[in-house]
Amino acid sequence: MPQFFLPKDSKVNPHGRVHKAAGAHHSRTFRIYRFDPESPESPRIDTFELDAKAAGPMVLDALIQIKATIDSTLTFRRSCREGICGSCAMNLNGMNRLACTTATEDLRGDIRIYPLPHMPVVKDLVPDLTQFYAQYALVGPWLRTSTPAPPDRERLQSKEEQERIDRPAACILCACCSTACPSYWWNAERFLGPAALLAAYRWIVDSRDEASGERLDQLEDPFRLYRCHTIMNCTDVCPKDLNPAKAIVEIKKLLVTRRL
Repeated sequence: MPQFFLPKDSKVNPHGRVHKAAGAHHSRTFRIYRFDPESPESPRIDTFELDAKAAGPMVLDALIQIKATIDSTLTFRRSCREGICGSCAMNLNGMNRLACTTATEDLRGDIRIYPLPHMPVVKDLVPDLTQFYAQYALVGPWLRTSTPAPPDRERLQSKEEQERIDRPAACILCACCSTACPSYWWNAERFLGPAALLAAYRWIVDSRDEASGERLDQLEDPFRLYRCHTIMNCTDVCPKDLNPAKAIVEIKKLLVTRRL
C-alpha cells in the first residue's frame, strides 16, 4: 500500500506558547501562526491575550502592540497603515485582508492570523512574494510605444479613456487576490494569477499603449490566462474593491473578437 507524507514544516502544532493578559477586564485572543526557518521547531500557533481597550482598533495595531510589549520576535510586514501599500496583507479568520484596515471588532471570537495562503513562508506572517512579483513583471507593466512622444506635450487621453484604466490602475499588489485563487494554488508556476492579469488588462486597454497585440499574444496560452475559471475569490477579497475576474473575462473577449 502506498504511503504519503506531508512536506517538511507543513504540519502545524496548534498548541504553541500562551501569553495571558494580566488584569484585563475585557480581553481579545489572537492566535498567530509562527514559523522560524532557522529553528528546528515545526510551525506552531501562539496565543496572545490583549486588553481590548489598549490593543487599538485595527488588527495591525494589535500586532504592533504584541511585538512591542510581549514578543519582539514576531515578524510581519507593514508600512503605510492606510490601506495603500499592501504590505500587511495576511489571512485573518480565514479571509485574505489588510491588517491595517481590518477592525478587530469586525472579527468574531478568537482572531486567527496566518500568512497569505499557499505561498512559501519567509518567517511568521511574511510570505515569499518573489514569484508573484516576477509574474507581475512578466506582463510588462509599463507604457510601450513605437512612436515618439510629442515634443511639446504629454501623451494625452480623453476623460473616457482615462476612466477605462482608473480602477485597474488602483491595484496595490497586496497579493490578496492571487493567494485566494484555487487555480493559482494548483498552477502557480504557469498561471499568472489575478493580480498580474489585472495589470495586463490595465495596459491592454490604455489608449496610449501601442503594444496591445503583443500583450494579447503573450497571454494566449492554456495556462497563463485560461486557467482562470471565474471562481470570483479574487474579487471577493480585494481590499480596494477591484474586479480582477471581470478584467480577465475582458481579456478573453478581446482574444476572441480579434480572431473574427
